[in-house]
Amino acid sequence: MLIGIVGKPSTGKSTTFKALTRSNIEIANYPFTTIKPNHAMGYVKIKDAAGDFGKVSNPREGYVIDNWRFVPIELLDVAGLVPGAHEGQGMGNAFLEDLRQADCLIHVIDISGSVNEKGESVNTGEYDPEQDILFLEHELDMWYYQVLKKGWDKFARQAMQTKTQIHIAIAKQLSAFKVTEDIAEDTIRKLSLNNINAVDWNEDQLKKLATEFRHITKPMIIFCNKIDIDTSENNFNRLKDKFSNYIFVAGSSMAENALRDLSEQEKIKYIPGENKFEIIGELEDKDKQILDFIKNNLFTKWNSTGCQEVLNKATFELLKMIPIFPGSSKGLTDSQGRVMPDCFLMPPNSTALDFAYKLHTDFGKNFIKAIDVRKNLPIGKDHKLNFSDVIEIMAK
Repeated sequence: MLIGIVGKPSTGKSTTFKALTRSNIEIANYPFTTIKPNHAMGYVKIKDAAGDFGKVSNPREGYVIDNWRFVPIELLDVAGLVPGAHEGQGMGNAFLEDLRQADCLIHVIDISGSVNEKGESVNTGEYDPEQDILFLEHELDMWYYQVLKKGWDKFARQAMQTKTQIHIAIAKQLSAFKVTEDIAEDTIRKLSLNNINAVDWNEDQLKKLATEFRHITKPMIIFCNKIDIDTSENNFNRLKDKFSNYIFVAGSSMAENALRDLSEQEKIKYIPGENKFEIIGELEDKDKQILDFIKNNLFTKWNSTGCQEVLNKATFELLKMIPIFPGSSKGLTDSQGRVMPDCFLMPPNSTALDFAYKLHTDFGKNFIKAIDVRKNLPIGKDHKLNFSDVIEIMAK
C-alpha cells in the first residue's frame, strides 16, 4: 500500500512528509525543491494489541511507545503540481506519472492563503486555498481522461469488433491506475452508459467516467497545513463546509517536526498524535517559546499537530484498512522470543482465508481454520476480520 503526498509547491508538502517519516530530505521555501519523488516509511498509530494480554509487543518493523504501536506504511512525496500539470506545466506529466501506484492521496494545502497558484509567497490571506482543491481535482481528472481518451475511437471499435465487453477493455487500458473490471463495470452502470454503445460515448461522458475512476482509485484527504496562522481558521471552516465530500484535517507540520526534534534530543517526551508532552531535559529559551506556541495555538485549539491524525485517517477512514496481528492461543511469542512481532494492514472486508494467504501461500492453500485469540474461538475461512484482531491460522 502506498500513500501519495501531493500539492502545489511551497505549501509545506515536504515538511509534512518529513514530519510523517522523519526522513532527511531537502526542504526550502521556494518552488520545486522536490524534483524526484521521495519514498519513505510513515507510521500509523494503533493500540498495541499485546497490552490486552498484559504484555508489550516487540515489533519487527515499527515501534511501541506507552501501549501505542506504530505500524509502517509507505509514503511518497511527489514534486509540487501546478495548474496545467496534465499538459506538462512544471514537469507536471512526469510528476503525475509518479502518482500512478498511490492508493490514496494526502493533499497538503496552505490554509492560510499565503502561497499563490505557482507556489510563490504572497501576503497572508491574499490567496484563496479553495483554488488549490479545485485545480488539483481538475489536473487529476484530466490526467485520467487523457489516458482513457488516447486512441478511444479505435479502441472502442476494436472492443466491439472482437466482442470484448467494454468494461474489460477499459480495465486493461487503465490497469496502471488500478481500475479493475469490477470498478469499470460498476462505474459504467452508475453513469447509465451500459445501454449505450461505447463508440457513441461523447467527450462529456468520457470525462465523467474518468472523474469517477479517479474518485475510486485515488481517494483524497485534505491536510490544511499552517492552521496556526491568523487567517487559517476561517478558511478551514469555509472549505470544510463547501467540500463536504472530503475529510479535512487541520494541522502544522512545522510544529510536528519541532516536537520530534526536541523528543529526539531527549528534551521532551512526546508521543506522535498526542496533545501534550513531558519536559525531561534542559530547554533553551527558544525551545520554551516554541513549546508555548504549540500548546497555545495547536494543542489547546486543535488537539494535536494534525500530522498523525491525517495519516491515520487516510489509512483507516479513507482506505478502511484493518490492522491484524498474528498470534497463538498457546502463546504470543515467535521462535526468537519476540512478543507479537508482526502487524499486517489488510484491505476492508478481508477474511480469515485472505489473512492466511497474506502470511504464506501454503497457509492459504492448506487452510483448516483460524482462531480468534482474544476470544479463544475457532472461525471459518469466510469470517470477516475486525480492527486489531489477533488471529491464529491452522493449516495442514
